Amino acid sequence: MSPRHAADPAPEDRAAVVTGLGLTTALGGDVPTTWRALLDGVCGVERVDFAEPDGPAQVYLAAPAAVDPATALPSAKAAHCDRAAQFALVAAREAVHDAGFPDVAALSADGSRVAVIVGVGLGGLTSILEQNRRLETRGPGRVSPRTIPVMLPNHPAAEVGLMVGAKAGVHTPVSACASGAEALAQALGMIRDGRADIVVAGGAEAALHPLALAGFARLRALSRRHDDPKGASRPFDAGRDGFVMGEGAGMLVVESARHAAARSARVHGRLIGAGITNDSHHVAQPAPGGTGCAAAVDAALHDAGLRPGQIRHVNAHATSTPLGDLGEAQALHSVFAEGLDDIAVSATKAAFGHTLGAAGAIEAVLTVLALRERTAPPACSLERVDPEIGLNVVGRSPAALAPGPLAAVTTSMGFGGHNVALAFADAS
Repeated sequence: MSPRHAADPAPEDRAAVVTGLGLTTALGGDVPTTWRALLDGVCGVERVDFAEPDGPAQVYLAAPAAVDPATALPSAKAAHCDRAAQFALVAAREAVHDAGFPDVAALSADGSRVAVIVGVGLGGLTSILEQNRRLETRGPGRVSPRTIPVMLPNHPAAEVGLMVGAKAGVHTPVSACASGAEALAQALGMIRDGRADIVVAGGAEAALHPLALAGFARLRALSRRHDDPKGASRPFDAGRDGFVMGEGAGMLVVESARHAAARSARVHGRLIGAGITNDSHHVAQPAPGGTGCAAAVDAALHDAGLRPGQIRHVNAHATSTPLGDLGEAQALHSVFAEGLDDIAVSATKAAFGHTLGAAGAIEAVLTVLALRERTAPPACSLERVDPEIGLNVVGRSPAALAPGPLAAVTTSMGFGGHNVALAFADAS
């Protein structure tokens, strides 16, 4: 066994468990609806027409949320929040209730042992652009007094922190499309260090705006399969030509095992390791051979005290870009070698698009569900796995995971060279 995989498991007093899950995606406004739709092969991608006031309408592919978050919140709260914060609040509320707290104020008597970490990529982009439009067309007196709070990247985290009364810390990692996963890595650190008993952590994004879409299109990062929206996002497929932007949020309640046991909480799974690296190669392209991603997965396994052969499932970042998917596949080959034949690899962005800063958190929720339900979710649009990929990619039907103890890894990568890998185990 390589020394890099020789670490002992984390001691029990540093263990972190997942007691609550929350989602809002293009497949549904909560966890049960999203999970059921994902297993049923539903695709949330559609054509979206953006009418420009001074020019022709631009048609893009996107995966808008199935449920408008503003309709799921009190009207006064929704009116004072950016859409990304609305998503975060909806998913966090579901996660807190799922964790067995009857209301969000019940997490702690004084909040001193409760923390919040919400990652974002583009954050309050739509609010910034809307207020700038008001400034230019109606003058400074019509700019909202809420402009500064809602444009800040920490706005979703701040709102969730206010909702749950968090006083142990409210944090916002901003590492592009790895932000949501990095939030969970930080949550694990807070639990292990004894800085919190409960961390509400995840990611949120609401960037379906013509500017963001045009910018990614100019990078040639988006799929151009406008005649086939449901088949546009096809990670690891031989015909992939770019990603589809989505929106939404994923939130988890991460709790110390001791605290969860003391209140007899149901445990969905265990967060047992995290690895964070950077390519330092290019602002928008992965390192050749996926070396940075491989190093992050190695680090997560080492942190978890796992050997590569103990992993049975990977929820891959898999955005559907030619270079990105290939680099990630090469990274997985580097870490798992011939053992990859026994690992079911899910590419779930096929169904709900690339949610940028929320992606890692949404996929963390799906990884926990896969372990709990012993089912690897499908890629709804997969037709033929690229021969260069060489992975055991779950096709259009879910795949059963083997009996016995289960462990899984989920990967995230982002512009700037960010790589995050998280290791989970089932609740047993």
